[in-house]
Amino acid sequence: MTMAAVIESPTATAKAQTRSGAQRIAHVDVFHDLHEAEPIWRSLETSQFSTPYQRFDFLSAWQRHVGTRNDLQPCIIVACDAERRPLLLLPLAVGAENGVRVARFMGGKHTTFNMALWRQDFAATATQADLDALLRGIRELPAKIDVLAFIRQPRHWRELQNPMALLPSQTSANGCPLMTMAPGAPPSERISNSFRRRLKGKERKLQALPGYRHCVATTETEIKRMLDAFFTIKPLRMAAQKLPNVFADPGVEEFLRTACLTPLPDGGHAIEIHALECDAEVIAIFAGVADGHRFSMMFNTYTMSESAHYSPGLILMRDIVDYYAERGYTSLDLGIGSDDYKRLFCKDNEPIFDSYLPLTARGRMAAIGMSSMAHAKRLVKQTPALKRMAQALRAALLR
Repeated sequence: MTMAAVIESPTATAKAQTRSGAQRIAHVDVFHDLHEAEPIWRSLETSQFSTPYQRFDFLSAWQRHVGTRNDLQPCIIVACDAERRPLLLLPLAVGAENGVRVARFMGGKHTTFNMALWRQDFAATATQADLDALLRGIRELPAKIDVLAFIRQPRHWRELQNPMALLPSQTSANGCPLMTMAPGAPPSERISNSFRRRLKGKERKLQALPGYRHCVATTETEIKRMLDAFFTIKPLRMAAQKLPNVFADPGVEEFLRTACLTPLPDGGHAIEIHALECDAEVIAIFAGVADGHRFSMMFNTYTMSESAHYSPGLILMRDIVDYYAERGYTSLDLGIGSDDYKRLFCKDNEPIFDSYLPLTARGRMAAIGMSSMAHAKRLVKQTPALKRMAQALRAALLR
């Protein structure tokens, strides 16, 4: 029997253990080499209970270009049943933080959502006993992890609860604006007719530009052209907004270029790029990950030219919403943060949570500190006066 067949087939034994409350995780293994873990990882991807941010092609590019440069060691944890059939995989990286060994999901600040890759039937029936067995197994590994810092986890994914929500948790500091799209619904249910008319009026100015078009980058030439534009415009845009340029961090540009150019086995790329452009320039760019159900935005920018006055980012976002709705997608998110433009499209929030789980005595105090810092950050984000003070301080430090 193939690995994929084993992963996709629920068993009577598993159901009986779930009813009795017994834990089903019998073995917990760790891999420090991504390629050794790759066969299990890719087989669990086919179960489709993970977000597109947990694809092997996406995270292996991040680890190679960003994780390694930040002295983060791959720590791929695989939990199996008594027959050594994989039940879940945790794509983690471990690093030292203030003398404590902390394991976090791979991807760092570039992933909107973090999850394990689950065998779907196991995820649907996972119990507290299963999660306790998982933590016990991780604690006993030779990796010597002090704290599991699992941040930005969705409480649900495609209508199924994330089993990690059974562990102690707190609401994440930042929310994630979400748009849900009913299959076959008229365009006005996604974006109101009045808003569409406003955007159409602005777009007339752009339509006068020679070669104006919406482009989905599919060829190597198109992808490289879009990324060259992004890495030229984004530093200027962030400097104008007095924001730090996270895309200048070591390895980030190489990671994004690699992921954007990596084709997926079932078509598309690990990161998909949409753009408005004309013959003279790339006017706006939005890039994100997609899995046939959800498009999740990662990064964006728009021109510094006069064309910026005609809301090219909003026009491109309208095009992206319609593009994925026409292909049967049921949701779209615009990444972490509550920027005003996101609320023009996304009326709901994706509930996300953090867990700080100590595995050693030394990790206990560290977990308390991390949790407290996250609580304080959320308080600042939720309190307008404190948020304004924080923004003013950040702007002053960047002068």
